[in-house]
Amino acid sequence: REGFELSVSPPQVLYTEVNGKRHEPVEEVTIEVDNEFQSAIVKKLTERKGQVMEIKESNEEGRTRIILHVPSRGMLGYRSVFFTDSRGTGILQRLYLEHQPYAGEMDSVRKGVLVSMAAGKTTTYSLKDLESRGTLFVGPRVDVYSGMIFGEYSRDDDLEANPAKTKVLTNVRTTDGKDDLVQLVPPRQFNLEQAMAYIAPDEVLEVTPTSIRMRKKELVQSKRQVKNRDKGKNK
Repeated sequence: REGFELSVSPPQVLYTEVNGKRHEPVEEVTIEVDNEFQSAIVKKLTERKGQVMEIKESNEEGRTRIILHVPSRGMLGYRSVFFTDSRGTGILQRLYLEHQPYAGEMDSVRKGVLVSMAAGKTTTYSLKDLESRGTLFVGPRVDVYSGMIFGEYSRDDDLEANPAKTKVLTNVRTTDGKDDLVQLVPPRQFNLEQAMAYIAPDEVLEVTPTSIRMRKKELVQSKRQVKNRDKGKNK
């Protein structure tokens, strides 16, 4: 398809065993942001198991320098979040510090996803209804297939939906012209680096010469449900 295709799994951190205990790489993260963005930055990084080591005024007036120690796994996918939270005005530097004892499980740092339950081309009619459920990654007239991720859900779990649903045609025509005035919010775009950092362990990135798609490892919905059910029993 489209010349060739690569499937890329999400990046993983390499752990080490020290005296029988798991250790993970920790980085020293230095951030410089405008004062108004300080609390948002600190909140997001502490959610990623970061520890604030120092907060002080920057040499530049109205800005703050923050030094944190953050596990490397907590920094995966954070760069785009940082530039969003700092409105593109922040400076971020990362440096490997050392391996430290494992900091524990990390809560999910993203919402669930919208997963296509059918194959076909997306329609404006269907996407308009789905806009209220989250953020779309595709626009109209885009080829999708079952198991493909086409948006981010507003909740923590995943939602199976049909973005290729068409409107049932009738002999009755509207007189207000609303059918012709449907406007969609531009879809969220990902480059390769952002998409690799975004996907979850049960997802893969599909890369071809012309497109980048995110999808579930298991494309069949019923099999995904069985795996999720078994995973819940093992917890």
